[in-house]
Amino acid sequence: MKRILALAFLSLYLFSTTEFHELLKLPAMAEHYDEHKKEKPEISVWQFLCIHYAHGDVNDHDHDKDMKLPFKTHDNCSSPNFISLIPEHKFTIEKQALFVTAKNTPNYYKEVLTTHSYNSIWQPPKIS
Repeated sequence: MKRILALAFLSLYLFSTTEFHELLKLPAMAEHYDEHKKEKPEISVWQFLCIHYAHGDVNDHDHDKDMKLPFKTHDNCSSPNFISLIPEHKFTIEKQALFVTAKNTPNYYKEVLTTHSYNSIWQPPKIS
């Protein structure tokens, strides 16, 4: 029961908020390909896809059928446009030379720290 419910919610989400519902138009695409195949028997599937998707929207005699193909129109998709909510900022770059003077800060770590000063820490305790 959980699996059926999960698949139902997943399909509801995919079909309502994404362009997944365009796959339901695949039978119309096969039917339109058959129409082109009857007109030109030598047309391949690749040529059919190139005609309808690679060369933009061609306004020919079957334009209304072309627009019923999958991924030709973007309707029924509820994706919010968050980009318009970002405030617009204008940046200006000024040409200024930035000179930083070095400060003479005392260096307290001039001597190299050697391990012989730390060896006594890691020795086991001794009884005196």
